[in-house]
Amino acid sequence: MRHTPHVRELTDDDATAAWHLGRTAFGSDPQPPPPTTTPTPGTTRYGAFDHTGRLIGKAADLHHDQWWDGRTVAAADIASVAVTPEARGRGVARALLTTLLRGAHDRGAAISALFPTVAAPYRACGWETAGTLRTVALPTALLTRHQPTPHLTVRPGTSADLTAVDDLHTHTTRHRRGLLARSGPLHEHHRARHTTDATLPYDGLTLVEHHGHLVGYAGWNRRDGYGDHGTLTIEDLAATTADAARELVGILASWHSVAPTLRLPLLPGDPLTPHLPVEKAREHEQDTWMHRPVDVTRAVRDRGWPAHLHGTATFTLDDPLADWNTGTWHLEITNGSADLRRTTTPADLHLTVRGFALLYTGAATARTIAQAGLLHHPTGTDPATLDLLAAGGPAQLGDYF
Repeated sequence: MRHTPHVRELTDDDATAAWHLGRTAFGSDPQPPPPTTTPTPGTTRYGAFDHTGRLIGKAADLHHDQWWDGRTVAAADIASVAVTPEARGRGVARALLTTLLRGAHDRGAAISALFPTVAAPYRACGWETAGTLRTVALPTALLTRHQPTPHLTVRPGTSADLTAVDDLHTHTTRHRRGLLARSGPLHEHHRARHTTDATLPYDGLTLVEHHGHLVGYAGWNRRDGYGDHGTLTIEDLAATTADAARELVGILASWHSVAPTLRLPLLPGDPLTPHLPVEKAREHEQDTWMHRPVDVTRAVRDRGWPAHLHGTATFTLDDPLADWNTGTWHLEITNGSADLRRTTTPADLHLTVRGFALLYTGAATARTIAQAGLLHHPTGTDPATLDLLAAGGPAQLGDYF
């Protein structure tokens, strides 16, 4: 007999069972971490239990903020989803995600993103693939050894510099779409640990300054010895000027004798890309990410929109897991802001929640999602009015979680 799982927030008493479930699912270190009774701020953890009270699934809601055209949008980003082998395919993940979405909605979240190990269960719950976080490998010897720029100073960073690093990251990402904001209790929790221990979140931090002001940085990890397999992996970087970007490239090039391979994440518009031999890059890793709205009204209202964009559209939306999103909606975008209101006006455009996610993230157009079966309309109706939702341009994720 199939029993509907009971889903609730996890407590300290569930910590051991949750760790063992994660260990089994993800093949992590068999040694359990030191016991702790301190909850992680900015995180809500859910567990699914069978009729005997045994933990059979878990998921975490990370209370992130994401940048969308100059404004932060509250997100419920999903991590640590795991189901016991014996309970898979029995609706456990759906029950977990349904409860998580409702909890995220109640706390004010607007959108959600995740990195799937397999897409199908998340698609069944309304998430859709919207982009890829790429890490490429480059031969370090091919980087240009630029002459040091006289007006710039380069030095190693310490934990005392992490606040300035966060500020520069904000300056370079706030007008993009989807990138995580370095704010909120969860980020402050992780940052406080390094401040208290006087440690860095990576092996090294290189800073580029102009008259004492930070204009570029690279946080890096050094691995695999100093022979042919030696690597330098860039975990975090930003630059506000071309000179700062060139300076960073020159410093990275200096590693060629002991770290023949440079690995770094590349995003469209990355400040270092114009100064790198990207034609020699090869794919090292790709992490697909998925997106869905938690609350469509907040998702539309809370983000920024291009100032030149003006228009309206009416559509129906179907969201089986979040019934507060289901209905007929009127969208209006003007002067960098948008509003989404319920309406009784008949609509010819019928959008699925996965189609909404693709439009909102700029990953597709209305015509292409119609061809994919995620938007339905009568023959002869032009769906292009819904391209308003995609007009902000493609979203990106630069942090794996």
